Formats: sequence, C-alpha cells, structure tokens
Amino acid sequence: MDISERKDVRGANFQGADLIEANLEGVNLEEANLKGANLIEANLEGANLQRTKLEKANFRGANLQEANLRGADIFYADLTETNLQGTNLIEANIEKATFHLARLHLARLHLANLEGANLEGADLYGADLQGANLRRANLYGADLQEANLEGANLEGAKLEGAKLEGAKLEGAKLEGAKLEGAKFERAYLIEANLEGAYLIEANFQRANLEGANLKWTYLIGANFKEANLQGANLQGANLQGADLQGAQHLSLDQLSTVKTLLNAKLDNELLLPLKKKYPILFEAPKP
Repeated sequence: MDISERKDVRGANFQGADLIEANLEGVNLEEANLKGANLIEANLEGANLQRTKLEKANFRGANLQEANLRGADIFYADLTETNLQGTNLIEANIEKATFHLARLHLARLHLANLEGANLEGADLYGADLQGANLRRANLYGADLQEANLEGANLEGAKLEGAKLEGAKLEGAKLEGAKLEGAKFERAYLIEANLEGAYLIEANFQRANLEGANLKWTYLIGANFKEANLQGANLQGANLQGADLQGAQHLSLDQLSTVKTLLNAKLDNELLLPLKKKYPILFEAPKP
C-alpha cells in the first residue's frame, strides 16, 4: 500500500516502513502502527496521528506542524530538529523520546508523559505543559518562555540555562532539579516545590515565589531583585552571594532560617538586625 497516495489509512500497519521524505500532509493515520518507521524529513503537517503507535520511529527533520498526536505512543522515538509547532500532544506517551532542538512553539502537551525525554535546546515557547510529567527530563538550554507548567512534575529534571521568563509554574514540582543559570524573570512560582533544587546564579527578578518551598536549595549568586517572597520557605537555603535587594515581603523570620547569607546583598532594614541577632549567618558555613 502506498501510504502517500491515500488520505485515510486508519488502523493500518506500517511497522518499520521506509517513509523518508514522504508527503503525508493531512493523512488520517489514527490508531495506525508506525513502530520503528523511518519518517526522516517526511511532511505530516496537519496529519491525524491520534493514538498512533510510533514507538522508536525516526522523525528527524520531519514536519509535524499542527498534527494531532493526542494519546499517541511516541516513547523512544527520535524527533530531533522536527517542526512540532502548534501540535496536539495532549496525554501522549513520549517517555525517553528525543526532541533535541525540536520546535514545539505553542504545542499542546497537557498531561503528556515526557519522563526522561531529551528536550535539550528545544523551543517550547508558550507551550501548554499543564500537569505534564517531565521527571528527569533533559531541558538543558530549552526555551520555556511564557510556557504553562502549572502542576507539572519536573523532579530531578535538567534545566541548566533554561529560559523560563514569564512561565507559569504554580504548584510545579521541581525537587532536586538542576536549574543553574535558569532565567525566571517574571515567572509565576506560587507554591512551587523547589526543595533541594540547584539554583546557582538563577535569575528570579520580579518573579512571584509566594508560598514557594525553597527549603535546602542552592541559591548561591541568585538574583531576587523585586521578587515576591511572601511566605516562601527558605529553611536551610544557601544564599551565599545572592542579591536580595528590593525583594518584596521578605521577613527577618524567613531569613533567620537560612543556611548562610555570606556576601549576600540585603536592604539595610533587614541586613542590620540580622547581623546583630544572627551574626553566624554571615560567617562561612560549615561544610
């Protein structure tokens, strides 16, 4: 069967098929079997791949713009440098798939399973990742600006250098995540759980961290200028060299519980009473 000459091949078996550069624009492949298929640089724009089996398929350089992959099985698939702009990946199983440098601008990934996926350098600007599972995912240098990550699970994820400006992370789980140098300017981290996360030199300028859990976090050199820290838990946090000048709703009680404030920048209204009452916080912490 020549798949490229038909518009409706629902439920068909194309396991291991060679479809390099095939034109499958708008084709209905709902519930079809494309496990291990070779779809390098294929055109699947607007195609219906709902609940399709795509395990270990090769989509390198393919065009999946506006395609429907809702509920599809895409685990272990290679989507390196694919175009997935505006694609529907709601509830898709994408565990351990590779999206290196993929374009997922405005993609819908609500409740998708991306555990252990490689999204290094991916463009996820404005993507909907509400409730998505991104545990141990590699998002190194990914663009997540304006993305919706409310309630997403990012435990142990690699987000070094990620762009999260304006991202919505209310209630997100970021325990133990690696976020060195991440950009959180204007991000919403209300009641997010960042316990034990690595946030060295992260930028939280004007971010909303109300009620966030920053217990035992590594915040060395982090920037909190104009950030809202009302009710944030800073117990055991390492704030060595952090810039807390102009931080909003930050209290003496909150800062009294941190691990260290060595070389930290603070407004005088907090700095002076802290040095007087808790001088040990400004000494080199014990290893």
